[in-house]
Amino acid sequence: MNLDHIRNISIIAHIDHGKSTLADRLMQMTGTVTAREMKEQLLDSMDLEREKGVTIKASAVRMIYRYEGKEYEINLIDTPGHVDFSYEVNRALQACEGAVLVVDASQGIQAQTMAHLFAALEQDLTIVPVINKIDLPAAMPDDVAEEVEELLGVPAEDIPRISAKTDVNVEAVLHQIIEQVPPPTGDVNAPLRALVFDCLYDPYKGVIAYVRVFEGKIEGTPRLTAMTTGKVLEPLEVGVLTPAMLVTNSLAAGEVGYIATGLKTLQDLDVGDTITLAEGGATERLPGYQPLKPMVFAGLYPSDADDYGELRDALEKLQLNDAALVYEPETSQALGFGFRLGFLGLFHMEIVQERLEREYDLDIIFTAPSVEYRVNMTDGSVMTIDSPAALPEPTKITSVEEPWCELRIFSPSEHIGTIMDLVTKRRGELKNQTWLDTKRVEIACMIPLSEIIVDFYNELKARTRGYASMDYTLDEYRAADMVKLDILVNQQPVDALSIIVHRDDAYHKGQRLVSKMKEIIPRQMFTVPIQAAIGNKIISRANVQAMRKDVLAKCYGGDITRKRKLLEKQTAGKKRMKMVGQVEIPQEAFMSVLRLEEE
Repeated sequence: MNLDHIRNISIIAHIDHGKSTLADRLMQMTGTVTAREMKEQLLDSMDLEREKGVTIKASAVRMIYRYEGKEYEINLIDTPGHVDFSYEVNRALQACEGAVLVVDASQGIQAQTMAHLFAALEQDLTIVPVINKIDLPAAMPDDVAEEVEELLGVPAEDIPRISAKTDVNVEAVLHQIIEQVPPPTGDVNAPLRALVFDCLYDPYKGVIAYVRVFEGKIEGTPRLTAMTTGKVLEPLEVGVLTPAMLVTNSLAAGEVGYIATGLKTLQDLDVGDTITLAEGGATERLPGYQPLKPMVFAGLYPSDADDYGELRDALEKLQLNDAALVYEPETSQALGFGFRLGFLGLFHMEIVQERLEREYDLDIIFTAPSVEYRVNMTDGSVMTIDSPAALPEPTKITSVEEPWCELRIFSPSEHIGTIMDLVTKRRGELKNQTWLDTKRVEIACMIPLSEIIVDFYNELKARTRGYASMDYTLDEYRAADMVKLDILVNQQPVDALSIIVHRDDAYHKGQRLVSKMKEIIPRQMFTVPIQAAIGNKIISRANVQAMRKDVLAKCYGGDITRKRKLLEKQTAGKKRMKMVGQVEIPQEAFMSVLRLEEE
């Protein structure tokens, strides 16, 4: 197709502002899917996405639309809205020339609206603002349009007011896309350069690469090469996404499609790689993507040690589809062989856990999440650790630095007091607050990353009745009085339960963790002491009382010495059992560290 008649766009918005519903309507309106094939959130193909009502993976689809007598090809990429999946948004944006910015008519501009908008502006994309959900009783489309006008400089009256759910005025969005988004540039006769913006693994076709062709064209199934890895590809098929895979055997500059590479090993192709022809291909690769830096780390272990190989294979396949996931092998005294995983946030960790359990049918244990600390040693060296087990002896440490981030919270003004209380309780510092209008405020503050990764977002939503939204960016490292809190079960340290905490919080966190463990660990035939310790100092203790068999049940009367003899024998047996007895720690114990803050 003529380049002037192609439009490549992404839909960006805050979580739950209606991106996927708008994508559904656009596909219906352009006849991309029939009424029989149509279902809610069609592009959210994973069960997990449909259950949680959020987009996790960016999805691509080609739509054909006739406008003013001409046929246009619109390549649409639907993106996630959650802060933990912003890397999916950034990857999608690099394959586009424009972005449709969806804003909820009842909530207005939110934290992720701003974050994704700045990401799109960094890529020099044309922004097409849209006010959605005008059918809601609380909708204020004109007020929100004025907010968007202040932000982007687009006249408020020119911004389409739509309801994607009830199909009101959605066609105006297609007209705006065609009129405002520039067509792609690229020379069809130049050597082929195609950017891989996503990958997935198919057991029959091997690694499937989603690509945006920037220059040149693919005709048929020629031999290709991945420029970063140098791997030669023998593609099985080339086609477009409608959203199902449709074989076309040709892709030209400006178009978005897929290549079934036939690769069987997952390390041979990276997201962000450039694909070119093996003979007479390009010499210079496309910029690709910045490697992502994980913020949250946790240990992952199979419940059954025999499943270690299956877990490793599952992580390899998942990493191909989720470029932000990083992992390396590690060993725990309590849990055996496993992996140390890096995530972009706790929601990302939860999604990975559920995908491993559902898609790969694995029974797994996650340890408490941690952030990356910098440890300044007495010998002058600096050590980076992401696991409490790796923290050196206190005598070798001069200081520990923890990551701080800049946190932006958007909220109705009546909740300022409760938000400030939450931030100060988590060791945060207020930077400034900006009034967006008479009812809404933006609060900017600095806060340790370790204080927001677990349940800060849930607590914020609870305190503001669901109205607040947040976005955070890593800012700097600061020295802090951090200590390792160890948990001992039956006088044996359980390394998988260790956490790094601020010394001021250590005592009450230790006490609560010990109390929680006492409820979770099942009673044994002997007393099980549970202790919290900093170094060699025990700061809290609780006992799981022994189950007691009634050994005197059969003693009907008789001399007291007979009863005493039986009781002494029982006591000696318990003592011997305590020395050799093993206490099995259930999975809930490892999860209890996560739920500490919720009480």
